[in-house]
Amino acid sequence: MPDMRFAPPNPLRIADRASGLNAVSVRGYNERLVLSLLLQSKDITRLEIGERTGLSAQTVSVIVRSLEQEGLIAKGEAQRGRVGPPTVPISLNPEGAYSVGISVGHRQVEVVLVDFVGSIRSHAVLPFSAAAQDTNHPQFMSAIAKALADLPRHLHPRIAGIGLALPGDEVELELTPKATRERFDALQEEVEREIGYPVYVQNDITAAAGGESMFGVAKHLSDYLFFYLGARLHSRLVLNHQIYNAAAAVSFDVGILRLEQEITKQGRQTSELWERGADWPSFGEAEIAWQRELVSQMKSSIAALKQFVPITSVVLSSYAPQAVCKAICRELEQAMPGISAMAGNIDRSPKAVGAAGLPFSSRFMVE
Repeated sequence: MPDMRFAPPNPLRIADRASGLNAVSVRGYNERLVLSLLLQSKDITRLEIGERTGLSAQTVSVIVRSLEQEGLIAKGEAQRGRVGPPTVPISLNPEGAYSVGISVGHRQVEVVLVDFVGSIRSHAVLPFSAAAQDTNHPQFMSAIAKALADLPRHLHPRIAGIGLALPGDEVELELTPKATRERFDALQEEVEREIGYPVYVQNDITAAAGGESMFGVAKHLSDYLFFYLGARLHSRLVLNHQIYNAAAAVSFDVGILRLEQEITKQGRQTSELWERGADWPSFGEAEIAWQRELVSQMKSSIAALKQFVPITSVVLSSYAPQAVCKAICRELEQAMPGISAMAGNIDRSPKAVGAAGLPFSSRFMVE
């Protein structure tokens, strides 16, 4: 497999529109093709794999046997149908591979350890300030080491690598002093040298979109508009499983920072806004007005893009509480009939989980 230092910007989601080849020289590609398909579809049979990839029954059997021996896939219990022999469903083995995902955010650095199906096995949050003159480098490396240590030693050979999600657009970088930007540039090399695993780098919003496509609510969507609600509101356009920067659909002034500003004017505490996995208290009229403004911006962005792309599905990903995201999605659907809006289900750390998917994409999946 090629050693890719920088992960491609698009997720691996092309197995359902690719065709395998039976030549021995492309067995590695066919194995990636099967793994990509299993990531999309849990519990499918060898017959279904052959139908969806174009591979012969014999080739599928050889590949499935090989991947099972390597521990990357697992067989389920035989299912007896009305006619013919029982079928055996096949799925990815959660313990077949692991990776670490790191997201450097507006106020926090998040480190997660995930298994082969995207379940979080370890999660740590470190404070981060772009304006700080010092560095949290020792704590950062310690958090990565702890995430790896949370995995039993005998499973360490199954660590695929480390994914690093960094802010990459101009507005985000304006928040980052030159010294911090230089640390970002050196971070990949430092982690590879000190931790000893390959590091794959990607823009944080693109990583979050890839995470929802790989592990989350967008798993079965090929075309949709992706919004990420963090300190600011960002978006990506996904067409035929490929992720594009939808510049016309991006706004940087209606995110959670805006809500914090309005709440602060009322003299209220806002620490809950930045806590992962915490429910928000009711912020009253300030929150209602903020949601209304947020939906208005999303609506305008969708309307602008619909002049060129027939958008019908929207995914809203965030570390904000699921109840908040679902309320925003309901309001957007009411404002725009014909639009299906879904709250992402990677609600604990979307960017970090998306980053953790990068080693899987590069090492095991079809690119």
